[in-house]
Amino acid sequence: MDFSTIKTELDTNIFTITINRPDKLNALNKTVLEELENAIEQVYKDENIRAVIITGAGEKAFVAGADIAEFTEVQDDEGAALAQKGQNIFFKIENCPKPVIAAVNGFALGGGCELAMACHFRLASTNAKFGQPEVNLGLIPGYGGTQRLTMLVGKGKAMELMMTGNMIGADEAKSLGLVNYVESSENLIPKTKEILNQILTKSPLAISKVIEAVNFYFNKEGFNEEVKLFGDVFSSNDKKEGTTAFLEKRKPVF
Repeated sequence: MDFSTIKTELDTNIFTITINRPDKLNALNKTVLEELENAIEQVYKDENIRAVIITGAGEKAFVAGADIAEFTEVQDDEGAALAQKGQNIFFKIENCPKPVIAAVNGFALGGGCELAMACHFRLASTNAKFGQPEVNLGLIPGYGGTQRLTMLVGKGKAMELMMTGNMIGADEAKSLGLVNYVESSENLIPKTKEILNQILTKSPLAISKVIEAVNFYFNKEGFNEEVKLFGDVFSSNDKKEGTTAFLEKRKPVF
């Protein structure tokens, strides 16, 4: 399958998906999300694929967020539908019966942090940065971030990160439980493959049931509420000011 914004490679049962917009810091736009969804559907269907790595092209970013310019093309009343579509794609990643690991090689902000958190666990390069800065745009995370960040780091720290919009580095992310390992940029993919190759020696059925059982623990109602609330703020004047200020490279005035 040919893609324009992602690259895929299958090497000894490990399928690597690389978000490939380095000039835009691999920001998520409609095409990226659609192609990512198609690639994940391929994972479900292809018996030769037994594990997945998701990473970003270049040395600066995993995914530095959503493509904010596209937000100006979305009608105010379409915010909830936008969030729901993103959540649906990320649920396919989270519920994939084959292990999916994020190799976070730089900025993982906004939708990028949400993408990483939808994976089953995460490795980070030493220069990785994580954050949910949506409040700077008059928005909230809409692709599952309010739920998964809280699950991973706890309510207090999740509240702080989402309300301040601050970024954290790889070592702090590891101390909080957001990432499992911190590696040099050169060793990030080799270490990820090392872990996956160990997992691949185990029963595929048992691995799939581990994923299913752990995911069953979490209540989907919180994700549904996130979609509603994202829709509420998407139609607000704060969102208009926040996104306009971002595109004009100035500080918003709320």
